[in-house]
Amino acid sequence: MDETLRPLFAPRGVVLVGASHEPGKLGYGVAANLAGGGYPGTVAFVNPRGGTLFGRPVYTALESVPDPVELAVLIIPAPAVPDALQACARRGIRAAIILSGGFRETGPQGAALEAECLRIARAAGMRLLGPNCVGVINAHLPLDTTFLPRTAAPPGDVAFISHSGAICASVTDWAAEGGFGLSYLISLGNQLDVTESDVLGAVAEDPHTRVIALYLEGVSSGRRFLEAARAASARKPLVALKVGRFPSGRRAVASHTGAMAGQEAAYDAAFARAGVIRAGSIEELFDWARALGQCPLPAGRSVAVLTNAGGPGVVAADAVERHGLVMAELSPATRRDLGALLPPFAGTGNPVDILASATPQLYAAALRLLLADPAVDSVLVILPPPPREAAEAVADALIAAAAGSSKPVVVTLLGASGVREAARRLRAARLPDYRYPEQAAAAIAALQRRAEICRAPADEPVRFADVRPHLVRALIAEQRRELGGAFAQAPAARVLAAYGIAVAPMVLARTPEEAVEAAKILGFPVALKVASPDILHKSDVGGVALHLASTRAVAADFTAILTRAREARPQARIHGVCVQPMLPPGEEVIVGAVQDPQFGPLVMFGSGGTEVETTRDVAFALAPLTRREAEGLLDATLAGRRLSARRGGPPGDRAAVVETLLRVGQLAADFPDLVEIEINPLLVFSRGVSAVDVRIILR
Repeated sequence: MDETLRPLFAPRGVVLVGASHEPGKLGYGVAANLAGGGYPGTVAFVNPRGGTLFGRPVYTALESVPDPVELAVLIIPAPAVPDALQACARRGIRAAIILSGGFRETGPQGAALEAECLRIARAAGMRLLGPNCVGVINAHLPLDTTFLPRTAAPPGDVAFISHSGAICASVTDWAAEGGFGLSYLISLGNQLDVTESDVLGAVAEDPHTRVIALYLEGVSSGRRFLEAARAASARKPLVALKVGRFPSGRRAVASHTGAMAGQEAAYDAAFARAGVIRAGSIEELFDWARALGQCPLPAGRSVAVLTNAGGPGVVAADAVERHGLVMAELSPATRRDLGALLPPFAGTGNPVDILASATPQLYAAALRLLLADPAVDSVLVILPPPPREAAEAVADALIAAAAGSSKPVVVTLLGASGVREAARRLRAARLPDYRYPEQAAAAIAALQRRAEICRAPADEPVRFADVRPHLVRALIAEQRRELGGAFAQAPAARVLAAYGIAVAPMVLARTPEEAVEAAKILGFPVALKVASPDILHKSDVGGVALHLASTRAVAADFTAILTRAREARPQARIHGVCVQPMLPPGEEVIVGAVQDPQFGPLVMFGSGGTEVETTRDVAFALAPLTRREAEGLLDATLAGRRLSARRGGPPGDRAAVVETLLRVGQLAADFPDLVEIEINPLLVFSRGVSAVDVRIILR
């Protein structure tokens, strides 16, 4: 653990500034938790009124508190906090938790107050948590600096890091009810000093922590979070709920890539790079954290479903496949042994339906057979309240059968009061239980995702040596002299070519005569496209003509294209018309890159041409890309999968597409001022690719 953070989480002594004698005050709640929570260090209280509290003296000033004191917890009015921090600095206190609100969340005056607090802390070498936070619980020390009601949940193995204090207040209650315990609860508040990136490393090193759960409203620094999360994920599973997926507004963008990237695509890409499993709800966050903390990881995606009722088994099978898992194909030996074990009319396929009359012994025997089958990687057990057996008796049998297994077993307990005791026993045995099959299937999928993260090779981003960045720098300088903004088609194509990206031949023509000469050189038939940095959708303004097979057609369409474009967009800068040879048919995909303000360059791949707007079949990854990440973009999209099954033709050149993605990623990483790069379409042939339309925006 970073030694500067140790006083926040494991101090040798704590002083509470703002302790209250009134039970209704938050300062009373913090004092009660510090005094009655079993903390082994020294605890001191400060309040100008003095007196005693919980059998301890209340000091009238911080200077009077005896040593040792390493951590100060402040719950006083915001305007008084800077003076209290100055007193802490004089005492040599190394860390402070500011529970008080009234800082930047209230406006400019509060922000100025925060800045003063940070100045004092930096000058003293003091670390600050908060302000406007709930505090810290280190359940295994134990230390509780919060004002939350003390929980009945035992110390556990889930570390919870949160931007929301209200969520923290609920988590301690959920833990008590939900069958898991906390190792840490850390409320970050305004993150004036200590951020989520700081605490990730500290909790990842904690021997009591098996899984880290995060509730995020953003991150303080994208690249720093990426590094911290990646390092933590190498040691412990990370599951995160990032809220704010649907902002009411979006910045103006000049390409499909920019329009589709958005903040959430960047977070998805960052989480994928760092090995963070992204939950979609609070329920999933803790469902998955329980499974990750309590189950072994599966060797693969094959799931067996064991049930005593057909309907829930079908629901589970649907959920398994919906979450990207597969229903296991049971071995003939397993099906034979199940047939000998089960009563007539029982189902020995998958789901395995052992019928409503199943005894605890039958459940256990069937579970052992499934766990022994090499074709089974995980087992999802469904248990409605049995008609003639106690659910807790079945739970005991399942616990015994699953004990010591290297494969995960999760249980769906259908019902409420009828399975309450069964749930208690499963939780005591650390066998995860859920109320619905869909939850259980999602938990197995989270385990599988973690297994894939652990198995993934530690490959490095690909970088090509044959690129010519000096040419790109020259083109950027030329573009800046022309007032920046969007590159025209021809110089944009030269930028790509400098990085070894295959671009369809093109010639910029400013007159009909130049267009005719270009067509003769390139060879008929040709295509004409209006050359304007201000017109994104050329076909919308009649700015495209295809399959022109004669000089007369080229000359006529040159004039017609410019006329239509100027009528539709009078203010647009029009440089002329680009002439390109008509290319053979190929699969149209889109490749792009955009600079995210938090995480840096993102590469996009998906269905191109006119499909990009209608299908939104796209995926993103952080640049520069590893080869595995580039391959993953193809696997994540219909466009990528379609390359291997082109209708009426040989497969598309997947390797050439991967190389294009890698090169675009290197270009975007090398030149952050290229804020948007888009190739749409990139034509994919059976051998090779060609960038047909290119758009680049300069910062």
